[in-house]
Amino acid sequence: MAFQEEFEFTLPRGYRDMDGNLHREGTMRLANASDEILPLRDPRVQQNPAYLTVILLSRVITKLGDLPAVDTHVIEKLYTMDLAYLQELYEEINTSEMPVFHGICPHCNQQIDIPINFIGAGQ
Repeated sequence: MAFQEEFEFTLPRGYRDMDGNLHREGTMRLANASDEILPLRDPRVQQNPAYLTVILLSRVITKLGDLPAVDTHVIEKLYTMDLAYLQELYEEINTSEMPVFHGICPHCNQQIDIPINFIGAGQ
């Protein structure tokens, strides 16, 4: 069974380029290990850890409207609403296949689903 590697999106507000064109439709691909590891070496991230999001999104967004490329300058100029939307989409598509434990809460007897995080499980 094949899994989806790219996901289309529509930004709530959109990116306006220097010519005044609005770009809202785009595509984001699944992240790989190097997408999350390599930006940690970037001096901009070392000086300001919040910049990791900018670099990470610039690596995984493969298309935004008619722009020839999506780089950090484009991500930096997004409206905060669009940046938040993309961060949420990134989390959703990159954690959607995480295994889940289905159980019953011992206090309220309601069914609960708990994501299983194997990284650091022994800590």
